[in-house]
Amino acid sequence: MAAAAKKVENTDDLDEKDGEEQAPVKKKGSPLVLIIVVVVLLLVVAGGGAAAYFLFLKPKPAATEQAKAAPKPQVSVFYPMEPFIVNLIDNEGERYLKVVMQLELSDPKVLEEFRMLNPKLRDTVLDLLSAKTYREMMDPLGKQRLREEIAVRINMIASQGKVTKVYFTEFVIQ
Repeated sequence: MAAAAKKVENTDDLDEKDGEEQAPVKKKGSPLVLIIVVVVLLLVVAGGGAAAYFLFLKPKPAATEQAKAAPKPQVSVFYPMEPFIVNLIDNEGERYLKVVMQLELSDPKVLEEFRMLNPKLRDTVLDLLSAKTYREMMDPLGKQRLREEIAVRINMIASQGKVTKVYFTEFVIQ
């Protein structure tokens, strides 16, 4: 019996030792698992908060930069000129050219300067038109060259802005 009691005591000792060994392991494991769970939850909450901030609350820098950087639509400013009637150079007879044009200006501030320089502008255009031949004016490329020549000559006179394009609103050869 003593041996049985020793066995019982020994098994009790083993159970107590196993129980003691298991209890501290559980106690050590429980705080470790709890800490890991808390850290993961904090990371999930922080990630969700950061995502919400960047998606919903933070102003979009691209939209604000585009609004600042986007140029305002530039409205074209036109300067209408009175009709020009000139004789064309032609050996076959007398040919007349009637041209009505509008000048597209680079800046609205130039409009007043062009009003002041109107006589000088008209004289320059008249000299240019009266030096043209009938054949030059009948050719579509000749008309395009005429537009460019008018713009170049007027831009030589203007001091503030420039003519960006010349539009013919009437172009009659008779």
